Amino acid sequence: MNAPATVDAATLRRLRWRARRGLLENDIIITRFLDRHAATLGADDWQALQALLELDDNPLLEMLLGHAEPPEALRGEAHRRVLQMLREA
Repeated sequence: MNAPATVDAATLRRLRWRARRGLLENDIIITRFLDRHAATLGADDWQALQALLELDDNPLLEMLLGHAEPPEALRGEAHRRVLQMLREA
């Protein structure tokens, strides 16, 4: 795992706001993930999370529930790691 990246409070607040989704299930999963892992995520993990948050709500939920695999562009090591942590949240 990469070294933890320091994320200031304002950046974390903006990310939490951006993580608010149209589907309540996504909102709950992402909020739990941030509560548990925000302090230990590395820079690669933050980038992977932001890329995952670019997805539409329904495809994201399908991935979070393990019903779908991520698109080819989101299959890097950091993406897999963050997706697994999201699934466990």
